[in-house]
Amino acid sequence: MQCNATQNREDFFMAFELPDLPYAHDALASKGMSKETLEYHHDIHHNTYVTTLNKLIDGTEWADKSLEEIIKGTYDSGAVAQSGLFNNASQHWNHTQFWEMMGPGDNSVPGALEKAIVEAFGSFDKFKEDFAAAGAGQFGSGWAWLVKDTDGSLKVTKTENGVNPVCFGQTALLGCDVWEHSYYIDFRNKRPAYLSNFLDNLVNWENVASRM
Repeated sequence: MQCNATQNREDFFMAFELPDLPYAHDALASKGMSKETLEYHHDIHHNTYVTTLNKLIDGTEWADKSLEEIIKGTYDSGAVAQSGLFNNASQHWNHTQFWEMMGPGDNSVPGALEKAIVEAFGSFDKFKEDFAAAGAGQFGSGWAWLVKDTDGSLKVTKTENGVNPVCFGQTALLGCDVWEHSYYIDFRNKRPAYLSNFLDNLVNWENVASRM
């Protein structure tokens, strides 16, 4: 999100800010994501992306652009490695969505969302199996996604590093961070266990449904 204007020198630009978590740091602890993980992940990792992004856009053509405009404008589909500007913008966007996609409340899935997922994947369990497999199978760092594609269909995808559905014109309904800093404190190197816990206990399905 883009927030209040700041003036670091003579240049005037809209600086991005770290959003507050939608819940307390310890709110997900009973569901498998510890206070320590959120303190490191949100307060340090996400904050670093925001701070670095603001430094990179200050005084450039991107200083008055939205986050989505920066992501789309700097993504290079033919590159093996993306630019620092893209990486920090995309990871700021990814994490802002990620916090909202989780919650400490009820895990029930709204009926309309469940119906759409069953129609797309055959069953809700098959969707979870595909999503977990995408996350576990992402080599190195990256994300697993449930997206609404440009044709309106629901698909499970995976992306490397900070690449996200915005790059492809897709709507992100659910995303799971599979960088190690997202799960190592709580699950060590057991990424599949982290993914299963994410789907079973952490997802705010009401938020997912609201993105349809």
